Amino acid sequence: MSTTYKIAELAERSGFSSSALRYYEELGVLPRAGRTPAGYRLYDDSSLARLAFVSRAKQLGCTLDEITQLAAAWEGQRCEPIQSRLRELVNAKITDAHGRISELVAFTAQLEEAAAVMGSHTPEGPCDDDCGCTAPTRHAASRPTSVPFTTKPADAIEPPIACTLGTEDMPARLAEWQTVLASVVAREPIDGGIRLALSPNAPLSALAELASAEQACCTFFRFAITIDSRGVALEVRAAADAIDIVHGLFGNPHRRDHVTRPISAPC
Repeated sequence: MSTTYKIAELAERSGFSSSALRYYEELGVLPRAGRTPAGYRLYDDSSLARLAFVSRAKQLGCTLDEITQLAAAWEGQRCEPIQSRLRELVNAKITDAHGRISELVAFTAQLEEAAAVMGSHTPEGPCDDDCGCTAPTRHAASRPTSVPFTTKPADAIEPPIACTLGTEDMPARLAEWQTVLASVVAREPIDGGIRLALSPNAPLSALAELASAEQACCTFFRFAITIDSRGVALEVRAAADAIDIVHGLFGNPHRRDHVTRPISAPC
């Protein structure tokens, strides 16, 4: 026998406010509620299940219009059409998120470059072409942009070459790197590390999360996404004593036969 809920009870169980539930009912996200003889709204377990779906769709960034359309598919009580439409929406949002990440990385790099320029040249009189106040400096366009994944100062004492990740968690971490590194199209040596050129459809959001997680447990790594005329790339650096670890995890650009997946634990 299905349990029934008054609107306050449904609000408490679902996490939505009573006013939101009324609004969803007006839009058709929720079906019209039954009524008690006294006129109180009555909902059942199917309404609770639908609201769990609505909550999940909101977590995935779906708009109210998109949720309303998905709710119409919910009426058929079949997962396949709902999942198919939700997957389309999620894939579109992934593409949009990658684009926004690229734009944000480039914008952050512009801000860092502007800050560096403004700190290096201050004319005695009015602003000029090199002060950075009125226009990009004449030398800015030729410099690659770079955004680090850590705020660690460049002159900080080098951290110990050690990893705080538990041994039981390392296989999963290596598998994550293997998935992300599948988007690497070329490797080249750079001062203190390696540059990994990325394909245009590289999963930048996953890369950012993974690099941040890696730097948290292996503080001797330094990660940065770079954007220049060559394209987008991940740069990985470490102290000279840790360069073998960099090559072990991210590939050795000096070897023609290096594998394109992680081959060892970070440390």
